[in-house]
Amino acid sequence: MLVRATAALERLTALDGAVDAVRPLAARLVGGPARRWVLHGRGFGHAVHPFLTDVPLGAWMSASILDLTPGVRGGRAAQTLVGTGLLAAVPTVLTGWAEWSAADRETQRVGVVHAGANTVSVVLYGASWLARRRGSHAAGSLLALAGGAVSGVGGYLGGHMAIARNAGTRDRAFAPPGNGTAHRDG
Repeated sequence: MLVRATAALERLTALDGAVDAVRPLAARLVGGPARRWVLHGRGFGHAVHPFLTDVPLGAWMSASILDLTPGVRGGRAAQTLVGTGLLAAVPTVLTGWAEWSAADRETQRVGVVHAGANTVSVVLYGASWLARRRGSHAAGSLLALAGGAVSGVGGYLGGHMAIARNAGTRDRAFAPPGNGTAHRDG
C-alpha cells in the first residue's frame, strides 16, 4: 500500500504547480558553479544531503529519548539537542534543495512533499524549543514527538528519492559499469 501511494505521488501532476513555483528559488540557491560544487558535495564525490540529515534527526531523536526516559532530568540537555537540530537543519535544507534542483520531474514531485513534511517538522521542533525555553518541558516534549512523527514521513520520502528514484549527484567514478543513467554530476 505504501509503495502504491508513493508511486502515485510521483505521478501526481497536481504537484507540478508547486514544483514550478519552487524551481526558480532552488535554481537561485544553487547559483553558480562554486556554490553548486559545495552544495552537491563535489569534494566528497557524492551528495552531502543524505548524511547531513543525520545531525538534526539524531539530535531530535536524542532529545525525545531524554524526554521519555523515566527518572532522567534531561530537560536542559533535550532543549540543547532540539536547538542543535534546528541549527543543523539549515545546511541540510540547503543541500536538499540543491539535490532537488538536479532531479527529474517525478522526483521533484515527491521532493516538494518531502520538503513540506520537513518544514512542518522544523516548525514543530522550533515550537518545542520555545516551549522548553519558557519552562514548559511537557509541551516541548509533545511538540518534539509530533515533529519526530512528521519527520518520519519526510524521511521515508527522502529515502525513496535517494534509493528508489536514484536521486543524488555523484562523481562519474561512482557510476555502475554499463549504466550511464545511474550517475549525475549536475
